[in-house]
Amino acid sequence: MNIPWLEWAKEIQAISQAGLTYGENGYDLERYEALRKISVEMMSYFSETPIDKVTALFASDTGYQTPKVDIRAVVLRENKLLLVKERADGAWALPGGWADIGLTPSEVAVKETREEAGYDVKPVRLLAVFDKKRHAHPPSANHVYKMFILCELVGGEALEAGLETTGAQFFGESELPPLSVERNTAAQLQRMFELARDHTAQTLLD
Repeated sequence: MNIPWLEWAKEIQAISQAGLTYGENGYDLERYEALRKISVEMMSYFSETPIDKVTALFASDTGYQTPKVDIRAVVLRENKLLLVKERADGAWALPGGWADIGLTPSEVAVKETREEAGYDVKPVRLLAVFDKKRHAHPPSANHVYKMFILCELVGGEALEAGLETTGAQFFGESELPPLSVERNTAAQLQRMFELARDHTAQTLLD
């Protein structure tokens, strides 16, 4: 979903952060700080969110701004897909979350599956890398790349509850539960079923 004001605010914020990182002239730094303030005010006004909360979540990073990376594990058993029930919204998603500093994407997929679902897995191949804004997710203050990694189930058992989840279960293509569309869409899961079955399929991009 493309919302113009949100894209403008994100772009202004990225420009201001880069300027604050690499700028040397004091007057230019003041201008970049003013741009950052404008981006925060735009986000606060249109989203009806307090300024201090927007600043903390949207404009508190330093250094050159890059997209965040969300990694999802695609785990099948008997042609059914592993999903976890998210505490945040009570809906279902592939195990996963933000990439961790110091871990490879595959290691994140393994860690998140263990922590959220209780299962041990082995990474097999990268199925897709999607730009979140090109898919039917709710609007996001962050620019996000989503990586879907096919994993082989090797052990463990379903976790009744974790820090961020309240259950784990396998679902067939025609029996998907209500999905956490912030994390994954029905169209994406359908593509994951298809890619997992086709061992010759190329990685999907964008």
